[in-house]
Amino acid sequence: MTREICTALLVLLLAMAALAPPAAAHEVRPAYLAIEEVAEGLHQVTWKQPVLGDRRLPLEPVLPEHCEVLNDGLPEHTGAALIIRWDVRCDLSHGTIMIDGLSRTLTDVMVRITPLDGEQISRMLKPEAPYMDLSDPAPPIAAYLFLGVEHLLFGIDHILFVIGLVLFIRDRWMLLKTITAFTLAHSVTLALSVLDLVRLPQGPVEAVIALSILFLARELMLPETERSAIMRIRPWLMAFAFGLLHGFGFAGALADIGLPRDDLALSLFLFNVGIEIGQLMVIAVMLGIAWLARRAGAFHSPVWQQAFTVGMGIAAAYWTVDRTWAVF
Repeated sequence: MTREICTALLVLLLAMAALAPPAAAHEVRPAYLAIEEVAEGLHQVTWKQPVLGDRRLPLEPVLPEHCEVLNDGLPEHTGAALIIRWDVRCDLSHGTIMIDGLSRTLTDVMVRITPLDGEQISRMLKPEAPYMDLSDPAPPIAAYLFLGVEHLLFGIDHILFVIGLVLFIRDRWMLLKTITAFTLAHSVTLALSVLDLVRLPQGPVEAVIALSILFLARELMLPETERSAIMRIRPWLMAFAFGLLHGFGFAGALADIGLPRDDLALSLFLFNVGIEIGQLMVIAVMLGIAWLARRAGAFHSPVWQQAFTVGMGIAAAYWTVDRTWAVF
C-alpha cells in the first residue's frame, strides 16, 4: 500500500471519529450521587447526571432494598445536567448501592455519602464495577486523582491540543516551557472556577476550545515562515492563553459532580495532578511511537504530520460548528 493511500485512510478515520454522535463524546462525563444524613436514619439523596440537549444516559441509582422512599423527586434540568432530589429512610451501614445501566456506558459515577456522625465516604463506580458494598470501607478522596487522569485521556479535544503542541515545537526547551505554560494556565482557571471566583458558561467555553484546536491545526498546515509571529517566537504565550480556556473546560467535569467542601483544596489538587499525569502519558506515548517509527525506518515526518493535521482540523471544525450551534 502506498504512502498516499495510508495517508488518505488516516484522514478518513479521523474524520469518521470527528463525525461520531456528540453524545458519545459527552458520555464520559461523570455522574454524581450524593447521600447526606440530615437526621437519624433520614437521608437526602441528590442524583446528578450530564445531559446533551434532551438526551440522557439510561442510568438509575438503586439503593439498598430496606430503604424506604419518602417522596418522589421532581427532575430539574439545568441545561448541562439533570438533577433529581428525594428523601429516604434507611440504615446505610450495610447493603449495596448500584447504578443500573452503568455497565453499558463509558462514564463513571462519583458516590459520596455523608453520615450524621462519622467520616464521609467517597467511591468512584465504573462500568466494570457499577456497585459498592456499604459494609466495605471506601477509599479516600484519592478517587479525584483517577478522575483527573480519565478526564484528560477521554477528552479527545484536549489530547489533540497537547499533541498539536508537541508537533509544532521541535526545540525541547521551548516545548517544555510551552507545556508548562499550558499547565499553569489551566491550573489557575480550574481553581478559580471551582472556587466560584470566576465562572463562565460551559457551552461557549467548549466552543472556543474547539476553535483553539482549529487555530493550532491551521498553524501546523502553514510553512514555518508563514506562521503567526507569536507562534514562531513565543508559542508558550499562545499556550498560556488557550490554557486559560481549557482550564474552564476541565472545571466543567468537576461542576458536574461537585467537590467535598471539607476537603476542597486536596480534592482539587488531586484532580489537577491527575490531569497532568494524563497529559504526560499522552506526550510519552506519542514520543515513544515516533522513536520506534524512526528506528524501524517507517517514519516520514512531513507526510504523516500533514495527514494528522488535516484530520485534526476536520475534527476541530466539526466540534466548533456543533458546539456553537448548541449554544444558540
